[in-house]
Amino acid sequence: MIRIAVCSYWHVHAEEYTDFILHHPNTELVGIWDEDDKRGERYAGRYHVPYYPNLDDMLREDIDAIVVVAPTSLHREIMVKAAEAGKHIFTEKVLALTSAEADRIVNAVEANGVVLNVALRKLYERDIVTLRRIVEEGAIGDVSLVRVRMAHNGALAGWLPEHFYNRAECGGGAMIDLGCHPMYITRALLGMPEAVTASYGYVTGKEVEDNAVALLQYTGGAIGIAETGFVTGQSPFMIEIHGARGSVMYGMPDEQIRIRLNEGDGEWNIVPFDEPIPNMFEQWVGHVQRREVGTDNVKMALDLTKLMEAANEAAVSGKAVAVNVM
Repeated sequence: MIRIAVCSYWHVHAEEYTDFILHHPNTELVGIWDEDDKRGERYAGRYHVPYYPNLDDMLREDIDAIVVVAPTSLHREIMVKAAEAGKHIFTEKVLALTSAEADRIVNAVEANGVVLNVALRKLYERDIVTLRRIVEEGAIGDVSLVRVRMAHNGALAGWLPEHFYNRAECGGGAMIDLGCHPMYITRALLGMPEAVTASYGYVTGKEVEDNAVALLQYTGGAIGIAETGFVTGQSPFMIEIHGARGSVMYGMPDEQIRIRLNEGDGEWNIVPFDEPIPNMFEQWVGHVQRREVGTDNVKMALDLTKLMEAANEAAVSGKAVAVNVM
């Protein structure tokens, strides 16, 4: 049994991850720490586990791992301490606010032989698994454009917690939160770009952006487009992939994958979904049990931090930011 403590209930996914722990046959919730004592005590009471007001005290306890759902600004401090205490780590994305902080975390993880997994949930779901296979098999030829859109109305409807608009805690707004998914999906389909440009909008007047797009520029002319926002209640999750031999689409109207080839019958034909990979938490548990390192996940998480850092810089400067110097 893997004994797990949750670090913070700051993020909207904290309760979901707690449910993962409670319902997995090989994991047990044994403690909670939170940077907000009142919140932490409330959740400890709900789940009937000890509350630790001091993180260092909790890390000295007989626990095997932590789940990090704290402000992104605290990720480096929490995870480096945990790794040095020999605790395995499952964390909400992004890994860290900067590449330097992300590298510090990974170095600590590697030096202490613990397992790290970052919550890049879409990579393991059947839609992305299938799309990656189609691209990797060359079914649509060399890819020239990928467009991924994921957005919701959290800012307009008011259901996102107010601290999600705190730049110091989050490192940004819609792009670094929800936009992570379009960004790492684009990275998974096209690889790392040469440069990034970005445009951010402030529809609701928050401190951080609530409407955003990043343009990923590739050697050879390919383009990736990552779109996101907190101000569009009817925006579906959409993916377009266009190549030299055809195109593949996912999303509207019925959440199916459809492909149309230049030399085909001219129809958009439905592609059956591949089987999904075990979900992000299940993978992490397996890695901990087998003492395996999820190198692909960690590499993708490091790349995601680089891309977010570049997009934020590009949105401020109005200029393309080279990724290889991040």
